[in-house]
Amino acid sequence: MLNIPKMKVGIVAVSRDCFPESLSVNRRKALVAAYETKYGKGDIYECPVCIVESEIQMKEAVADLEKEGCNALCVYLGNFGPEISETMLAKEFSERNNAPVMFCAAAEENIAVLADSRGDAYCGMLNASYNLKLRGVKAYIPEYPVGDAEECADMIHEFLPIARAVYALKRLKVISFGPRPTNFLACNAPIQQLYNLGAEIEENSELDLFEAFHKHDNDKRIPEVVKDMEKELGKGNKKPEILNKLAQYELTLLDWIEAHKGGREYVCVAGKCWPAFQTQFGFVPCYVNSRLTGRGIPVSCEVDIYGALSEFIGTVVSEDAVTLLDINNTVPKELYNSDIAGKYNYKLTDTFMGFHCGNTCSGKICNPTMKYQKIMARSLPVEVTNGTLEGDIVPGAITFFRLQSTADSKLRAYVAQGEVLPVATHSFGSIGIFAIPEMKRFYRHVLIEGNFPHHGAVAFGHFGKALFEVFKYLGVENIGINLPAGVLYKTENPF
Repeated sequence: MLNIPKMKVGIVAVSRDCFPESLSVNRRKALVAAYETKYGKGDIYECPVCIVESEIQMKEAVADLEKEGCNALCVYLGNFGPEISETMLAKEFSERNNAPVMFCAAAEENIAVLADSRGDAYCGMLNASYNLKLRGVKAYIPEYPVGDAEECADMIHEFLPIARAVYALKRLKVISFGPRPTNFLACNAPIQQLYNLGAEIEENSELDLFEAFHKHDNDKRIPEVVKDMEKELGKGNKKPEILNKLAQYELTLLDWIEAHKGGREYVCVAGKCWPAFQTQFGFVPCYVNSRLTGRGIPVSCEVDIYGALSEFIGTVVSEDAVTLLDINNTVPKELYNSDIAGKYNYKLTDTFMGFHCGNTCSGKICNPTMKYQKIMARSLPVEVTNGTLEGDIVPGAITFFRLQSTADSKLRAYVAQGEVLPVATHSFGSIGIFAIPEMKRFYRHVLIEGNFPHHGAVAFGHFGKALFEVFKYLGVENIGINLPAGVLYKTENPF
C-alpha cells in the first residue's frame, strides 16, 4: 500500500528523583524486550536518556529521538515520574515534530517490590494527566494505562494505527475537483475543520481536470496502464472499448497528485463524477477511483471531501484498502426470510445494503466485472456511462465510520462494527448486505439525529477501537456508536 507512514515510536523512561533511576531503566529494558519478542523489531526505539526531574535531560531526549528518526513518542513511567519534565517532553516533541504522543506506566511486578522497590507509577499517571491538561498537550492514554512489560508492549502496539492516522493527517493534502453536483447538499461541509486537523486542501474546478485530461491525449504510458487493467479485470473485462480513456484518466490523476501535493507527504482526492462528467469525458471514473483507492490513495465520489478524509483515516489505520458506500437501501423481507433469518443472528432491521456505483477496488469484490452505470444510463446514452466496477462485496468483518464537519463547523464522527454477510444481493453496483447490531436505532439516533450524510467509509476488518481513539485524539467530542439493546440514546424514547 502506498501513501501510508511508517511509524517509529521512541520510548523514553522517566523517574522521580526520590526513586532509584535504575527502577525505570530496568523496566524500560524489560518493556522493549517484551515488545520485540512479541512484535519484532523496527516499530520502536529505546531512548538511552532516562529523564530524572530535569529539563536538560528532556532536551537531550528530544534531540536523541529526532536523531534516530522517531515520529511518535511513548512516555513510560517506570516509577512515579517527574510530572513537569515528562509533560514538557511530550509538549516539546509533539510541537517540534508535529507528532503523536502516548503515556503508559509500569505496574508492580511481585510481592518483593512492595517492601522497598515500589514504583508508584499508578499514582504518577494521575499527575501526568493533570499536567498534560495544564500544558494543553494532546496525548493518547490507553483505557487502562498501567501494566507489566508485556501489557505495556501491547499498549504501544495498539498505539501504532492511532499514531499513523494522527501523524498522516497533519501531512495530508485533500485534492478536490468540484463543486459538488447540483441538488446534492449532503456531502457539502465547511472546510475549516480540515485546517484545524492540520490537513491542507486544494480545491480545483472540473474544467481544470478536463484540461489536464486532454493534455494526456496519446500519452505513451496509456498502453501499459491498459495492460494492467486487462490483467486485473480478467474475465470481468466487459467494456474493453473504454480502457484507453480510463487509463488516460488514471494517469491524469496520478500526475496531478505528484505535481500538486507540494510539501505534503500524503494525498486523498474528492472527485467529480456527474452530471457533466459523463457527457464531456465520455465515461464514468468509478473504476479508476477504485484502483487508486486500492493502492492506498482514496478517491471519493461526488466531491465528498470528508468522505475522502474518512477513507484516508481508515486506510492508514487498517493498512488496507477501504471503500465509500451509500447507506443505501433496506433488505427486502423476502430476501431476509429466505437467506438470512435462522442462518445469521441478525434482525431484519440490523441489515441494510451498502452500495455505490462501482468505486470499490477489485480485491474487495467477488467476481469484479466492468459494466456501465445503470442509474445514469436511465437518462444518458449507455456508452458514456461505462466505467463502473460491479459485484457483491466480499463477506467478512467490517467497520462503518465517518468523520464529518457540521454546518456550524463542529467535528463529529461515528463508528460501528459489523459484517458483510455471504448472501447474494441480487442487485447492481459495488454492493453488499451489511449487518450491524442494533442498526435500526443507530440509524435513527446517530445517523439521522447527528445529521450525517448518506456516504459512509468502510474498513475491511474490526478497527473500531483504533478509530474511536483516533477521533478522541483529534478532539471529536461527539462520537456515535451502535449502543446495545437496553442502553438508550439521549434522544431515544424510553416508552
